[in-house]
Amino acid sequence: MKIRKAELLISCPRKSFFPDSARPEVAFLGRSNVGKSSLLNALVQRKQLAHTSATPGKTRMIHFFEVESDAADCTLVDLPGYGWARVSRTERNSWQSLVEGYLSKRSQLCMAILLQDVRRDLSEDETLLLDWLAEREIDARLVFTKADKLKTMQRKKRVAALRAQLGERTIPNLVTSSQKRQGLDELWKAIRERTQAWEALADPDLE
Repeated sequence: MKIRKAELLISCPRKSFFPDSARPEVAFLGRSNVGKSSLLNALVQRKQLAHTSATPGKTRMIHFFEVESDAADCTLVDLPGYGWARVSRTERNSWQSLVEGYLSKRSQLCMAILLQDVRRDLSEDETLLLDWLAEREIDARLVFTKADKLKTMQRKKRVAALRAQLGERTIPNLVTSSQKRQGLDELWKAIRERTQAWEALADPDLE
């Protein structure tokens, strides 16, 4: 995989800052400290494009990263983490409004990728979010992160348990490790398929 370009386009504290772009967008979301920044950096083969932090909740804006690669030319969008970050209720509600405003109204959005630490059970936050995305017909993927933190048999058991927790939900899912670069090619393949489908709908002449 060759990454020709990967750079921050803009960081947005409010919806009015969202860029006017014709490129398809892939949104990354998940619980605070789930490994979004690490996965984004691994995908684009950069060490510090998306800034990582040991402090949950540091990402308080929506970050748009413009990427050109052999797989796809698109914008990867890093959404604020949710969950146990130590922030006020007012600030948490502000984040929720910003994220939902992006997910529900952004015409460039072609796929949402929900990250889940493979060592943790799905919570109500994740299942409600998956159902929320499905109700709005937003194409989604569930990506299990930090696979390198478990030994092979432990990892297989955890993945099986998480898939069982999905119940009747049929959301595609895959296993990744930013450290070991596991699952990145498969994730890029999914991104390529979705961006190409979005571009074909946006410009029927491309079909």
